[in-house]
Amino acid sequence: MNKRALWAATLLLVMAGCGPDKQDATPAASTGEPVHWRMTSTYPSSLFLVGTLGKRVGDELRTITNGDIDIKFYEPGVLSPPFETFDAVSYGAVEAGWSTPGYWAGKEPALQLFASVPFGPPAPEYLAWYDFGGGREIFEELYHRHNIHSVICGLIPPEASGWFKKEIKSLDDFKGLKIRFFGLGAKVMEEVGAAPQLIAGGEIYQALELGTIDATEYSMPAIDYKLGFYEVAKHYYFPGWHQQSTFFELMVNLDAWNALNATQREQIEAACSANIRYGISEGEAAQMDALAKIEAAGVQIHTWSPEILAGLNKAWDKVATDLSAEDPDFARAWNSLKDFRQKYRTWFERGYLKE
Repeated sequence: MNKRALWAATLLLVMAGCGPDKQDATPAASTGEPVHWRMTSTYPSSLFLVGTLGKRVGDELRTITNGDIDIKFYEPGVLSPPFETFDAVSYGAVEAGWSTPGYWAGKEPALQLFASVPFGPPAPEYLAWYDFGGGREIFEELYHRHNIHSVICGLIPPEASGWFKKEIKSLDDFKGLKIRFFGLGAKVMEEVGAAPQLIAGGEIYQALELGTIDATEYSMPAIDYKLGFYEVAKHYYFPGWHQQSTFFELMVNLDAWNALNATQREQIEAACSANIRYGISEGEAAQMDALAKIEAAGVQIHTWSPEILAGLNKAWDKVATDLSAEDPDFARAWNSLKDFRQKYRTWFERGYLKE
């Protein structure tokens, strides 16, 4: 018996002997059968945060459960193509997947609101809505329809707004622009006349270099720098109006999730909660050095004008209205988030310093 197991056994014996009446002691929950799952990913494990957080949660679960929950990370394409993760988990071809809900608009449009929201909430507010404002209940209902139980398992700080080969001076400059864009932000780009495309992270550099696309957004400076976009585009824009914070998820086949006992489920939830904290703190700490390297490479860093941001915000309002009219679940999730944000504003405006 190793030290960890010996310590746990000793603690249980001590607890069993405590209290005025040992017969009233609640027996410890069984740890159940050991779990050995395969987890396919939409992101490579080498990609800072968006991939490393997926690898990390599996490593953490092995540690805190002493190996009883073993979720093995597989690189994109090994078990399933990146954009087929949803189906692979739903059908039980694999037990788990690492992704972000924004990729699954074709399955449930409302899931996009659980990835990132244009002009949406920063991390604390997003979590508050998800955990205590009704978000989780909608999220789980949507996934359970497809035999998936998903756990929010990562959260990262704001992204950059994108890399452009030419400077954007007005909203008209978006017209006809071929741009790689993600999620609901892509709908906004389409609304202002751009031609958005969804391209996997590993294919963006070549598409930008060859002129297949004119511009791209992907993530935050620390990630964008590692992907080398500064070599082929010299205009970098902020703030990331389309992704002020982004959720990532541990998708689990619902049958596999239901086979777990309460202790195992809580262990997974706890590991994901710790992963969220880790992603925020590591993400915030990594951006300054990355920005310095990007500037040193000759990139011009721009801030969107108030006029352009206002135009994009207006376009987003129309997109949200149209999507709500098309899909009742999108409307339900969007109204839930809007109502929560309206109430939250009374706290935010009083509780936080404004620069």
